[in-house]
Amino acid sequence: MAITKFFTLKEARLNNNCPECYSTDGLQITFKQKFTENAFYKAITNDTVYDIHCYNCDTSIFPIQWTEDIERVVDYQKRAIKPKSKSIKLKPLAWLVILLDVIIVVLIILVATGVIAL
Repeated sequence: MAITKFFTLKEARLNNNCPECYSTDGLQITFKQKFTENAFYKAITNDTVYDIHCYNCDTSIFPIQWTEDIERVVDYQKRAIKPKSKSIKLKPLAWLVILLDVIIVVLIILVATGVIAL
């Protein structure tokens, strides 16, 4: 079973007015990148998500509530982040399965060519 997590790439404070409480010092945008792990590998994907939260009124600010100023700042912040490159790291169990598969294929080839007689 694969476990999907998100790790934080960047957090930035925004000086825009909150659409809920109109405060200018509570908005924070958080960018996260997707990380998948199962028994065979760990992988970082290209999927990124972002969330805006106001810490004064303790609410999440959804895109439908954004003003034009917030949209401009979010677009700027999206261009400014540098996501980690997509990668896959195999775990020891995956290497064991690959090694066993190679051994089985070599044995089949040796038996089929007559080098090893069973």
